[in-house]
Amino acid sequence: MEIAVVGSELFVIGFRLAGVRKTHVADPGNLEGKVNQVLEDKSVGILVLDTKDMENLSYATRRRLESMPKPVVIAVGMQEEEDLRTKVKRAIGIDLYKT
Repeated sequence: MEIAVVGSELFVIGFRLAGVRKTHVADPGNLEGKVNQVLEDKSVGILVLDTKDMENLSYATRRRLESMPKPVVIAVGMQEEEDLRTKVKRAIGIDLYKT
C-alpha cells in the first residue's frame, strides 16, 4: 500500500522530501479531478489532503471519501474532523485502541 498526497505545491513538497512518491499538485480548479484519479489507483492505501482542500470538494466527493474503507483519507491542517482512532477503526473494522 502506498501513500498519496494531493494539494498545492507548498502542501505536497514536504511529503516529497519525506519520500512520498505519489504526490499530485492540484489547484482549486483541478483538485476534484486529481482526487478522483488517486481513488482509481488501487495501490493507494492512504490519501492525504489539506483540511481546506477537503472542505472545497463537492458534497458527493466528500461523501464518497468518507464512506470508502480504502484509501483511508487523512485531512491535515489546523483542524481535523475525525481522529486517527476512528479512521483506523473504519479502515480495518477493529478498534486497536480499545482497552
